[in-house]
Amino acid sequence: MGISQIARAKVNLSLRVRGRRSDGYHEIESLVTFAEVGDRLGLRPDQPVGVVVQGPFAQGIDSVNILDIAIGLLRQSEPDLRLGAIELEKNLPVAAGLGGGSSDAGALLRLVRMLNGERVGDALLHTIARRLGADVPVCFTDQPALIGGIGEELHPLPMATAPLPPLPAVLINPRQPLATARVFAALGAGPAAAPPASVLPALRSLANLFDYVGAVGNDLERPAIALAPVIADIKAALLAQPGCRLAAMSGSGPTCFAIFTEQARASAAAAALCRARPDWWIVATPLQGLTGSA
Repeated sequence: MGISQIARAKVNLSLRVRGRRSDGYHEIESLVTFAEVGDRLGLRPDQPVGVVVQGPFAQGIDSVNILDIAIGLLRQSEPDLRLGAIELEKNLPVAAGLGGGSSDAGALLRLVRMLNGERVGDALLHTIARRLGADVPVCFTDQPALIGGIGEELHPLPMATAPLPPLPAVLINPRQPLATARVFAALGAGPAAAPPASVLPALRSLANLFDYVGAVGNDLERPAIALAPVIADIKAALLAQPGCRLAAMSGSGPTCFAIFTEQARASAAAAALCRARPDWWIVATPLQGLTGSA
C-alpha cells in the first residue's frame, strides 16, 4: 500500500526584489499561497528506491530531477530512513513560475515524514529543504507565508491578517518555459541593501488584499514580458473576463493568475479562454485563503 501527496502549485501573489547579493542570488519579499491543482507524488514503501515520472508535462524535465537529489540528501543525512519507489505525475508546466520542482520536493519530504514518524524530525527536513532550493521550505510547509531572503526565510502571517476565504482564480501558462535565471538577469537589479524587517499590513478583507497585491506587484513582470511578450497577452485576456478583480504574473513567469469575485465566474472565464486559446494551459482553481497564526 502506498501513500501520496499533492505537490500544489505555488502562486506568488506579490514579489518585490530587494537587490542582488554578492553571491549572485537576489533578496526578495513575496506573499505566497498555493492552488488546489498540482503534481501528484506516490511513495511505495520498501520497494526499490527510484523515481518514475509520467503525466502531461513529464517530458519537460530535461535535467536532473530534484527528487533524485532529495533522495541522496535524505540517505546521506539519515541512512536508516524508510524510503521506496517514487511515482511523480507531472501535471504542472515546467519552468512556469509555479514552483513545480520545489513543490515536488516539498511533497516528498512530507511523505518521508508520514512514512517515518518520529524517526525523522522537522528540523532535519527543513535543513534538507533549504539545501534543495530557495522555494522548497515554503513548499514543504504547504501553507501561505510571507517569504524573504532568497526565499528560504518564512514569516508566518500575523493574526491580524485574515482568515480570508479561498480565492477563486484562474491560472494560465502559454506552454512556453521561461528560465528564472534569464528573468533575474534581465531585471538587472543593483546590490542588495540590508533588507528591512518584513511587515505585512493587516489584511482584514479581500479589498485589503487586492490593494496590497496591486501596490506591491511583481518586480519580475517587466523583464519577463520583455523576454516573453505573450505574458502581456495573457494578462490582458484575464483582465477582460467578467468578474476579474486582479491579474498578475506568478514568480518569474510566464504563468499568470487572476482572482475573481466568485468561483463560478472563474470557471466560466477558464472555459471561455480555453475555447479562444486551446494552445494555452488554463485551469480554474481556488487559491488557499490567508490565515494568520500566533
